[in-house]
Amino acid sequence: MAHRYDTRTTIFSPEGRLYQVEYAMEAISHAGTCLGILAKDGVLLAAEKKNTSKLLDSTSLAEKIFKIDEHVACSVAGITADANILVTYLRQSAQRHLLTYNEPIPMEQLITLMCDTKQAYTQQGGLRPFGVSLLYMGWDKHHGFQLYQSDPSGNYGGWKAAG
Repeated sequence: MAHRYDTRTTIFSPEGRLYQVEYAMEAISHAGTCLGILAKDGVLLAAEKKNTSKLLDSTSLAEKIFKIDEHVACSVAGITADANILVTYLRQSAQRHLLTYNEPIPMEQLITLMCDTKQAYTQQGGLRPFGVSLLYMGWDKHHGFQLYQSDPSGNYGGWKAAG
């Protein structure tokens, strides 16, 4: 029955589900684990590089942790191509804010920009949700050290520990 409701991201099933978002979440569940722990004096971010094939050269596995700006980094789980697009968007947004206001972008503002974009991909025709979840770590002068997590639907939240 799902096949009638999974052809477009804008069609809800009778149960109120968006199957395309659920498919994106399924892609994340097959990825390597990412872990973040918030402490008083910092944030720990770790990621598993999961080798999906014995024939794949382990030295060519994609990176899982990215530096966004001097005060922000993130780890990704899911489809690597989607992650690369989102990391580039995060970097551009952080630099745009720095050049405009001459100060680093606050963490939650950066994450809100990202999640607005991710959410838009769940409701526009011809687009599919990004099949990637991100853990963001960083520091800003307003709230100190922070850890956030976002999923393909555009939902995000602050955490003390997340994986």
